[in-house]
Amino acid sequence: MSANRDLLLTALAPLIWGSTYWVTTEFLPDGYPLTVAMLRALPAGLLLLLWVRKLPTAGWWLKILVLGGLNFSIFWWLLFVAAYRLPGGVAATVGAIQPLIVILLARLLLGTQVKRLAVVAALAGMGGIALLILTPAASLDPLGIAAGLAGAMAMAAGTVLSRRWQAPVSPLIFTAWQLVAGGLLLLPAALFFEPPLPSLSQTHVLGLVYLGLVSAAFTYVLWFRGVARLEPALVSSLGFLSPLSAVLIGWLLLNQSLSVLQMFAMLIVLASVWLSHRANQKVKISNSEPVATKARLA
Repeated sequence: MSANRDLLLTALAPLIWGSTYWVTTEFLPDGYPLTVAMLRALPAGLLLLLWVRKLPTAGWWLKILVLGGLNFSIFWWLLFVAAYRLPGGVAATVGAIQPLIVILLARLLLGTQVKRLAVVAALAGMGGIALLILTPAASLDPLGIAAGLAGAMAMAAGTVLSRRWQAPVSPLIFTAWQLVAGGLLLLPAALFFEPPLPSLSQTHVLGLVYLGLVSAAFTYVLWFRGVARLEPALVSSLGFLSPLSAVLIGWLLLNQSLSVLQMFAMLIVLASVWLSHRANQKVKISNSEPVATKARLA
């Protein structure tokens, strides 16, 4: 029961991330990806830091800088690059390779067994995302593809290293540290590469508050909580729910069409998450068998 609750709470994060595209396009000024990413991370991180009032110990400063850079600075920056240079369907399909990268990195860095069912689930999820949002007319930009792949690698590495470097603090504190680190790394890039923001309207401020407090601070507390409690491959597969959520929001709020093929693709995506969950359950059962055997022999 606890594992199912952890799964559902973690899944809430990518479901909320699916609203990011709608909020960005409908509530924020266009053409400021680095600035928006910085404003999404730094203010929310500082507010959380003021709340928790706890700084990393000496041995954690470099680790937090690396994690903040991977999970926020590099990932969000490359995500925006891919989004601007590729159609949304192509960008999301390229990013869907992340669970496969996580499976490989978890094997290399954590010694996690590669489960065939987990690989099948990751491939099924990629196929479902492609059917859900990829169109035949989608164009392929080499730089956009490279940015999408590099962004997926950054987030995958951040997910696995967050599991390996589990700080002896709550997910709330862990999230605060990483948001501040990621925001500080984005700050000089935003100041150097982008012009100053225009005067912000109430709509702009509302969008930034949502992206910072809800789509960043709240969701990443749930995400890092899940990373600490669930297998990295399972957590990463939940990321498939983000484009699924984005499509549903587009259908509900932007009057976008939803075809029968897309509905079928949604079922494939949900099935891939279920398969990944099954693979994770088999790992736990396999790991518990020697203990159970010893108990019977005793």
